Amino acid sequence: MDQIDEQIFGELRENARRSFSELGRLVGLSTSATAARVRRMETEGVILGYTVLAGQDAPGPRGGLEVFIDVRLDTETDYDTFTARIETVHQVVEAIHMTGPYDYLLRAYVPDTRALDLLLRRLKSECGAAQTQTRVALRAL
Repeated sequence: MDQIDEQIFGELRENARRSFSELGRLVGLSTSATAARVRRMETEGVILGYTVLAGQDAPGPRGGLEVFIDVRLDTETDYDTFTARIETVHQVVEAIHMTGPYDYLLRAYVPDTRALDLLLRRLKSECGAAQTQTRVALRAL
């Protein structure tokens, strides 16, 4: 995803009912170019769908799944590269550089296990993770 995709994604997160023409005006693209970018993000799994989330169904502290992902970087990915790449992954809300067998501990929110699977695949294919270990929070005290 480039900077324009990030802008489109951000605008859709604020209001997923925006038309392609409105999105295009907001990011400086034509309606057809905007529609093509949105469709590509849908195909690539960046945009998983459009839905109303309320209460316990909403990802985040009030619902969905809170996950903790231990990440070991591949040998070709340095820390600066990983942190730059992880900043574009909207599900990740915290990344902590750690000691021990893993390089980072990520805290993320996803709506369901399908979204978790896509997130883990993205960490490996785009961000430089060689190995992950995931824990799902059951409840906070």
